[in-house]
Amino acid sequence: MITPAAGDPGLKHSPKRPGTPARQFTLGRFPIVTTRKSRLHRLIIERLAQDLSVLSNAAKTAHEAAIHEENVPDNKYDTLSLEASYVAQGQANRAQELKRALQAYQRLTLHPFGEGDSIRLTALVTLEDEEGTAKTFFIGPQEGGLKLQPDGEEILVITAASPLGSELIGKSLGDEVELGSSCYEIVDVC
Repeated sequence: MITPAAGDPGLKHSPKRPGTPARQFTLGRFPIVTTRKSRLHRLIIERLAQDLSVLSNAAKTAHEAAIHEENVPDNKYDTLSLEASYVAQGQANRAQELKRALQAYQRLTLHPFGEGDSIRLTALVTLEDEEGTAKTFFIGPQEGGLKLQPDGEEILVITAASPLGSELIGKSLGDEVELGSSCYEIVDVC
């Protein structure tokens, strides 16, 4: 039977945002991953697969341009073929990075987080500043900077190696983090 976390008879509420249902549920005494995080994970995989397809096609097109007979240099100053080969190589390298990232996310196991758990890889973290503005981040293994908008909410993928990621790792619900001149409180972790 799936019950709200900590055996509460109803949904728990976030301490900073009353009326907002908590996203942490348990199966017996074990936390389970929320559908929100699973949906985000699926969206990341879909986006990476789409980006990989587009970039692979672009790399093939640039490669074909580099070896096309019309682009054979007429003299030592004709560099069209050379430039096209640089573009093709750059796109092929980026496609390999995307392929590795896609494989990493396909193998990624999502971890549930309870109230006292430390933030680590696969955490979905919501930060709130002094004015009450909330920002949500997913800590992933690669492709930091990827922005997604499931259900109209912007979620930014960060890595543990990023400045924000390294600041969040090891913290837990209720802790504060400083980014530049701003201070944020961790108001949700799932």
